[in-house]
Amino acid sequence: MPTDKAVPRRKAAIYLRISLDREMDGFAIDRQREQCEALAAYRQWEVVEIYVDQSKSATDRTKIRPAYDQMVADYKAGAFDAIICYDLDRLTCQPRQLEDWIDASELRGLALVTANGDADLSTDGGRMSARIKAAVARAEMERKSARQSAAQLQRAKQGRAPKGMRPFGYAVNGDVIPDEAEAVRAIYRLFTRAEHPESLRSLARALSGTQPLPGISPRPKHSHVVSVERAQRRIAEGKEPRPVAPDGDWSPSTIIGILRNPRYAQISTYTPKTAQPDGGRRRTWRAQILRDDAGEPIRGQWEAIVDDETWWRAQSILDDTERATNTSGSTKRKHLGSGLYRCGVCDAKVTGAPRGYRCAKHVQRDDQGNVTVTGLMRSGAEVDAFVLKVIAKRLKMPDALRMETVADSTLTSSGINAAISEQRARILRAQHDYDEEIIEGRDLKRIRDAAEAHIAQLESERLMRGQTTGLSPVLGADDPSQAFLDASLEVQRQVIDVLATVTLLPHPRGKKTFNPDTVVIEWR
Repeated sequence: MPTDKAVPRRKAAIYLRISLDREMDGFAIDRQREQCEALAAYRQWEVVEIYVDQSKSATDRTKIRPAYDQMVADYKAGAFDAIICYDLDRLTCQPRQLEDWIDASELRGLALVTANGDADLSTDGGRMSARIKAAVARAEMERKSARQSAAQLQRAKQGRAPKGMRPFGYAVNGDVIPDEAEAVRAIYRLFTRAEHPESLRSLARALSGTQPLPGISPRPKHSHVVSVERAQRRIAEGKEPRPVAPDGDWSPSTIIGILRNPRYAQISTYTPKTAQPDGGRRRTWRAQILRDDAGEPIRGQWEAIVDDETWWRAQSILDDTERATNTSGSTKRKHLGSGLYRCGVCDAKVTGAPRGYRCAKHVQRDDQGNVTVTGLMRSGAEVDAFVLKVIAKRLKMPDALRMETVADSTLTSSGINAAISEQRARILRAQHDYDEEIIEGRDLKRIRDAAEAHIAQLESERLMRGQTTGLSPVLGADDPSQAFLDASLEVQRQVIDVLATVTLLPHPRGKKTFNPDTVVIEWR
């Protein structure tokens, strides 16, 4: 006679999720749990695990849901054969993920049900309903995202401060926080200074209090300060405060975030979703800069903490492939003409190489990282010696720096310095735009020629009035020529930049002796 066999009870997992729990009290999660456990009891399923993702979105595929990922891994390991969730959109809002669960239902017998009764993947009708619901949820999410993106773009075009976590130095409404702003200026000043620039690590240590630096006082981590401020606001509103992020040491990556943020130079920002990460998880900083129809950055309605030139100089240093990334993190230049001399083939600025100078536009790398120089490559020692000799000779001439008019001038340097800074920032912006293929080479040359002509005029005016404090060791010396030769590398670079444009031509093949004709020095 046939005997009744007990049907094995299914082992079920419960998945609970809420996109944003502002109160962080868990009440919404508890309500989901109660109904899911009641459904499990009704179906006589054994609940073996409960997975909870609190304040985790399922609409963005790039967001990590730790509990969800763990549930997927446990299912593949055979820990359970049924899933219960309050609603299908609690499990996923991604049609692609839903299809994975439908495949598991059809091929491996997974039972997936919702407490509200809207989905049951064990039937073809349930699978059809689930697909329709997922598609509708996805469409609504995309419409909502488009509305939010349009509002953010409009806000950025108006130059209004973006919403979200406030950056170090600014309040949520865009007002400057004085003590934090001073720390930001010190970070930029120490990182971009000509003599002994500080590394990212040393700046982080200074903020952490383990390495003193002028102008920087130890302070709590910015993320800790912001979480404390939020907790205080909630207490003032009569709400339970959220957990406060722990304090600790500042990291170099946080310093990079400060140095890369265009908002400090009063540049309005908006990052489109199409912007791709720039060598890491961060989307490229260039894509953040919002520009007008003329291609110029849109100015924000907030106060700048650093000027344009300083900010763009920081970007050039961070982008410089020659910048050291060892334990010392030194950013000090080691070549007289790196970023100063020009390539006689394409007019780009050359970079320092182990034995001299090369043009980055003519360097190719294979898949193994091997470097092949296809264009300009010059020996550094001979070129530098020739340039120093020519500049020193020029400084012996009475009219070299037009010092005869230096007298009692009432003109201050602030206006001239600001104008020079603006023109140099314009050149840096154009160079970055050319690198990103936003503008063509002829546009870069036109912008650079016009800006450099303006700079030369301003520099001459500043020199005539004795306002160039950075060159005072040379300008104020009895023998400017010898003072130039004895000066530091950065002072020598500044003098060369003021007096002349140095262009390196390719050295004739087969010639071992240095040919002075291959170094063209044009006086400004």
